[in-house]
Amino acid sequence: MDAAQNRKQAAPGAFTAFARFVLCGGGVGLASSFAVAALASWIPWILANALITVVSTLLATELHARFTFGAGRCATRRQHAQSAGSAAAAYAVTSMAMLALYQLVTTPDAVLEQAVYLTASALAGVARFAVLRLVVFARTRSQAAGEAGPVTRPVGHASVPAAPAGLCRAA
Repeated sequence: MDAAQNRKQAAPGAFTAFARFVLCGGGVGLASSFAVAALASWIPWILANALITVVSTLLATELHARFTFGAGRCATRRQHAQSAGSAAAAYAVTSMAMLALYQLVTTPDAVLEQAVYLTASALAGVARFAVLRLVVFARTRSQAAGEAGPVTRPVGHASVPAAPAGLCRAA
């Protein structure tokens, strides 16, 4: 058995976790923008955007579980659902900001639109980071105790890992 699997990972500090959050989220976001454009050449844009949003949210949640917040394991269904909820809330914030802009300024120029959108995205991103760090991937005493080693189940007289290394299982 790999010694690294048995080692308990320490949660990264807030600055390190935020840098990882920006790196993972930004990387997935950039890749998603290209994927939507490519997929939209085959199917309607709205459907392509919805499909890529679902896939990218699942991917980003796994990256955040394993890398950003140092859990070193797959995200649970609960974490996926909470992460999707925080992503939906961030989408709502940016949409409301743009709607407010169009109510206040009849024909905003591209610079103003980008400034409003990026400001709303940055604020929503910081809020989303806080929710993910403090709620979704928060470490409690019971979680930390459960991370001491791999979960095993008896098979005859021996124990085997519950899931092969590198594979996620439904939780």
